[in-house]
Amino acid sequence: MIEKKQYVLDIQEADETQVAVAGGKGAHLGGLSRIEGIHVPGGFCVTTNAFRRVMAEAPSIDDRLDQLSRLDPDDRDDREAIRTLSAQIRRTIEEVAIPGDIAAPITRALARFGEQAAYAVRSSATAEDLPTASFAGQQDTYLNVVGPTAILQHISRCWASLFTERAVIYRRRNGIDHRAVHMAVVVQQMVFPHAAGVLFTADPVTGNRKVATVDAGFGLGEALVSGLVNPDVFTVRDGEVVAKTIAAKQHAVHALPTGGTREVAIDSRLQEQPALTDAQALRLVRLGRRIEAHFGRPQDIEWCRVDDDFHIVQSRPITTLFPIPDTGDQENHVYVSVGHQQMMTDPMKPLGLSMWQLTAMVPMHEAGGRLFVDVTRRLASPESRAALLDVIGRGDPLVRDALETVLDRDDFVPSHPDAPPGGPAAGGAPAPIETDPAIVNELIERSRVSIAALERDIRTKTGPALFDFLLEAFEEHKRVLRDPLSLQVIMAGMEATWWLNDKLEEWLGEKNAADTLTLSAPGNVTSEMGLALLDVADVIRPQPEVVAFLQGVGHEGVEGEGFLDELAKLPGGTEARDAIEAYLDQYGVRCAGEIDITRARWRERPTTLVPAILDNVRNFEPGAAERRFEQGRQKARKKEQDVLSRLRALPDGDPKADETKRMIDRVRTFIGYREYPKYGIISRYFVYKRALLKEAERLVQADVLPEKEDIFYLTFQELHDVVRSHRVDGRLIQQRKDAFRSYHALTPPRVLTSDGEAVTGAYRRDDVPAGALIGLPVSAGTIEGRARVVLDMAEADLEVGDILVTTFTDPSWSPLFVGIAGLVTEVGGLMTHGAVIAREYGLPAVVGVEQATRLIRDGQRIRVHGTDGYVEILP
Repeated sequence: MIEKKQYVLDIQEADETQVAVAGGKGAHLGGLSRIEGIHVPGGFCVTTNAFRRVMAEAPSIDDRLDQLSRLDPDDRDDREAIRTLSAQIRRTIEEVAIPGDIAAPITRALARFGEQAAYAVRSSATAEDLPTASFAGQQDTYLNVVGPTAILQHISRCWASLFTERAVIYRRRNGIDHRAVHMAVVVQQMVFPHAAGVLFTADPVTGNRKVATVDAGFGLGEALVSGLVNPDVFTVRDGEVVAKTIAAKQHAVHALPTGGTREVAIDSRLQEQPALTDAQALRLVRLGRRIEAHFGRPQDIEWCRVDDDFHIVQSRPITTLFPIPDTGDQENHVYVSVGHQQMMTDPMKPLGLSMWQLTAMVPMHEAGGRLFVDVTRRLASPESRAALLDVIGRGDPLVRDALETVLDRDDFVPSHPDAPPGGPAAGGAPAPIETDPAIVNELIERSRVSIAALERDIRTKTGPALFDFLLEAFEEHKRVLRDPLSLQVIMAGMEATWWLNDKLEEWLGEKNAADTLTLSAPGNVTSEMGLALLDVADVIRPQPEVVAFLQGVGHEGVEGEGFLDELAKLPGGTEARDAIEAYLDQYGVRCAGEIDITRARWRERPTTLVPAILDNVRNFEPGAAERRFEQGRQKARKKEQDVLSRLRALPDGDPKADETKRMIDRVRTFIGYREYPKYGIISRYFVYKRALLKEAERLVQADVLPEKEDIFYLTFQELHDVVRSHRVDGRLIQQRKDAFRSYHALTPPRVLTSDGEAVTGAYRRDDVPAGALIGLPVSAGTIEGRARVVLDMAEADLEVGDILVTTFTDPSWSPLFVGIAGLVTEVGGLMTHGAVIAREYGLPAVVGVEQATRLIRDGQRIRVHGTDGYVEILP
């Protein structure tokens, strides 16, 4: 137990539970010192108690921290203010004399280890070396410090380094309060190594947990960290060095006898000598595996070699690795990202994850706040593998390429023979289906009746009975999704699209002909949603006071349902409110990232729609919705006539034209329904959500929860238990909030293996101009225009002719599609929602363009080649 006023703590007295006292580095060093066979240089921690005492004695710090907390590191003017304020805070801290009752125990500790010995004085912040944020390089370290006076001075510098500009910005961007972080200081006996470096117990680039990499150089590790030399790199897997690069190491950093360090030239005869032998690298990796096992996660480890002994001077979690789904077995697994199929790669909160898992048609695994499907068994058999690769490859070639990359590795996926002939294939082959619009109407009516029954029956359910009811409702939910007729209709539309594209390219040399043939296909609930917002704009456009009010929304704190009440008080406002209300009655269940039930729906936050409404008011004339739909229909009709007449002119053209006509009729009848099941899912989700939030309100009234939104950080089953017991683990909710925040920094891979390897896939194409950004062509045509990089639909500001560039577009983005000229996304496939709507509206579109929002700057002119699948950035 640490005394409240204890200012010095021996490293060997610390452990990982004492981050609040010893900081992240000190706590980890204490943990390391307890592992058998791991050598940690001796020393002590100046605890956070000392830091808090000094901060309390520093004048005007509080006012400056208040100012810092209000500054935005991404604003140019604020950035300059951050630089000035952080420098002032550092100077103030360094000028505070260390009180005698803090200096005395430090001096006693130095006498114990050797007063004139050399020490490393190292910052150890409480928000450092954590599983969710390493803070690597954010605070300062001083090497080879000699004598009590110099050590006390450098302890003050370490305290001050909590407020370097880079550390302040890092905390702001990670949502960490400056006052919540305290600084301990590690004072540790110097090691004068022959070689030093870094060991990663997982490959920091690919994420593979079975691969370790060792970076090594001569002298102190500072030469590597500062980039002074290129390191030797050893790659180790399964107890052997599988690759190594020996660099020419011209310089090293050595300690000076009087204190401090200097750069020295390495004898030319030694420059290309390896800093470690293979045997030493393997022994170091074995030590690293022991450290990894102790801390329970992959580690980034700083080491020193003196003669043949290794000393460990730091170990921190590797925070950039994407987590691996927990299966509880040692088998190999291959996972495909659900988010890339559903056009929502942001992290989901625990309630959202568990609800999607409970209502999905296939089992799913969670990692890093995202969902994955295990496809290992389907890849194991040649027949199911070919079918899976074919379907996935048509939708997203990057996923197919990533899977093929994994399959090319010997024995990672076990091979099983195909099932014996005789039985039907999994799910059964789709039976022939008649091209009849009545089939689609019947399916939509079935869904409507089922949702109406859900809304009626859920009203009387509360407490544990609600959860029993919901579990039954989830079975009905899945029954609707599995409806064989619904699946047949979806596949009929998709297969007709593929057939038209393949055959018309083969027969006529037409690329992506189905893109034009599906313009303004009837019955597409998502494209209708975009056009319906044009009709809302028609009601609002003639009302200048309503337009002015809407332009002020967001700047004047008008939010939620109150926004519609305020609107009705204006001249023309009642009609505007009624138009928006009617729109919300039909489409208010939707929102960005809608597969996560915890996301605010448009009905809950109608102001989200205001930028799109204002864009429509500004950019369109009355009646635009009807005109656009009719123009698309006429284009499709003209294309159909053109294609059929050209086919009939070919040898054997009549049967080809007749079959093509059947496929055109089929695709126009069925492709619109492709969007309806998702609309049905999201409609059900809003019913579930409202019932669960009412339960949450009861828990708040009973003082079980502080806020009703806290239920979003519990799984469905955990929430069920809380409702039953009226007890909740507040620490669990806080841990989940911290984890969710950290997941935003992770990029989910399209394909992930149980070794932790993130496999991204690549386009194997050489038919694009040099410098072009390659993607997947999903909607034909070529367009030039101004790129508008939009990451949040609520902040869109679009003009006619703009090209929307974003990470992903789920159905909620379709209201923006009516006003743009083209689309570029980082995520997507041929049959994902954004692609389907782009084709319906006739927008040239390229999806799956890796890092598009970083490589294309807002305002740049670009050319989108929607037929050939690439984007050019123009001068």
